[in-house]
Amino acid sequence: MRILITGCAGFIGFHISKFLLNKNYFVYGIDILNNYYDVSLKKNRLNQLKKYKNFSFFKIDISNKKQINNFFNKKKIDLIINFAAYAGVQYSLKNPDIYFKTNEIGFYNLLENAKIKKIKKIIFASSSSVSGSNNIKIFSETNNTDSPISLYAATKKNNEILAHFYAINYKIRIIGLRFFTVYGPWGRPDLSIFRFADAIRKNKIITLNNNGKHYRDFTYIDDVVNAIYKLIMLKNYSKKEKKSNLYYHIFNMGGGQKIQITKIVAILQKLFKKKAIVKMGPLKKGDIIFSKSSTQKLFRNINYVPKTKFSLGMKIFFDWFKIYRSID
Repeated sequence: MRILITGCAGFIGFHISKFLLNKNYFVYGIDILNNYYDVSLKKNRLNQLKKYKNFSFFKIDISNKKQINNFFNKKKIDLIINFAAYAGVQYSLKNPDIYFKTNEIGFYNLLENAKIKKIKKIIFASSSSVSGSNNIKIFSETNNTDSPISLYAATKKNNEILAHFYAINYKIRIIGLRFFTVYGPWGRPDLSIFRFADAIRKNKIITLNNNGKHYRDFTYIDDVVNAIYKLIMLKNYSKKEKKSNLYYHIFNMGGGQKIQITKIVAILQKLFKKKAIVKMGPLKKGDIIFSKSSTQKLFRNINYVPKTKFSLGMKIFFDWFKIYRSID
């Protein structure tokens, strides 16, 4: 199987690329290496992948129709995994053009090529952010997601709508993954765990928005990668899913626990053996106050049960972080 992974130098893209390369699949990696966050981290991830003989990298902007069409005209692809996107709520409010360009036009270009080249399976990254500010205790795939509160979430909602059209009309099996705050080694430095660890290391202030009353469903990267692989291998959906749709499905991918953001600070203080400097801040525009995923649908189809406890995942992240940041 020849697999295209866009955003291969990103956090999740890197880990699933490495996993599949170790299983001897041939992986074409695409990434533009944008400067949304530290480019050196992306390059370090990419250097890990380039060690594999069954990996081939292309620096391509998926929103550039000529570039991406040229790639598909030259390469035979069996499966597309699209993780190329701008993430982050606050950044999307300040830079709407690049979100629309990459997240929507870029995804459309991939779907068009899948249609033309008759590629029959696509997996793409959506986000738990599509749930918006719904006052619900547990986020299910069936919740109404028509009211996103950030541009980032809106682009991901639009991805889901577009994917549904292509799946139904062109008989492409498309799976969208609503990720719930994925963390672990080689993680994104713009997310809370990495930012807080850096702040403690540098004796800088950690600002807890909404007075620390944010809750997130954290999902460890290994649980995510194992689930994605099972979805790649999935031949038939469960009876319940078959009744609703043979070609298009959305799956939540979460840890199933609602963890208060203050717990991250508490765990990191113990790991660093050092007190954090903390101040409280207001709720920011576009931020979701809490998230907790229902993963029953994923369990029905691939027996998904997240195995990594948050405390253990944090310890593994910290051990990597110490090496990466060269802490004694």
